[in-house]
Amino acid sequence: MGNSFFRFKQFTIRQEGASMKVGTDGVLLGAWVDLTQANSILDVGSGTGLISIMLAQRCSGSIDAIEIDTESHLQAMENVKRCPWSNRIALHNISFQEFSRETPSRFDLIVSNPPYFVNSLKPNAERRANARHAESLPHSELLQGVAALLTSTGRFCGIFPYIEGNVFVANAANSGLYCRKKINISSRPGGQIKRIIVEFSQEKGTVDEQWLAIYNHTGEHTQEYRALTKEFYLAF
Repeated sequence: MGNSFFRFKQFTIRQEGASMKVGTDGVLLGAWVDLTQANSILDVGSGTGLISIMLAQRCSGSIDAIEIDTESHLQAMENVKRCPWSNRIALHNISFQEFSRETPSRFDLIVSNPPYFVNSLKPNAERRANARHAESLPHSELLQGVAALLTSTGRFCGIFPYIEGNVFVANAANSGLYCRKKINISSRPGGQIKRIIVEFSQEKGTVDEQWLAIYNHTGEHTQEYRALTKEFYLAF
């Protein structure tokens, strides 16, 4: 087991194990999501607390963070305890399905970096499999819970691989959640889209679509990526 560190400008987050280390997906979601009028926020599948802490840094709202994996939850407790915004983050070691059945709360914003592989070979490590595959949280159950827990003007934002994300968008519309904002993410300018981040609303409307390349043709981070994440990376 190795240690992985993500160095915020204000403190360092710790995540143990190569399979659970900080990834670009979480950083992108935590930096991109719109926090306008987000007084109550739910982070579904919070891992070791990265996204919740990023959102707490960016807004003054209260955040509930759900993580079913006990080891990740314990690391999240450690990370949140050390961060400057710990009084606004509540951690729950529970499944989203159970939480959505039991909580009386409703949320202005729900965010998730969800399990995304639906029909693919599983990696050997069980924890990595649970983090990446949708069996523990099928997309249908994620959508059902999100629809039940949002306020009438609430929004849901998630990051997905390109193909799975477009299927999710179509299924979300059947659950009354409509794509309103989308950012297409590629490794390099003009390259294949690898990820999409999508914001859903309960109201239909036009889609605000954006594009972002992480690296330029010389292998350095693009100015757009630096601008998006500069509040978090020490190097930027």
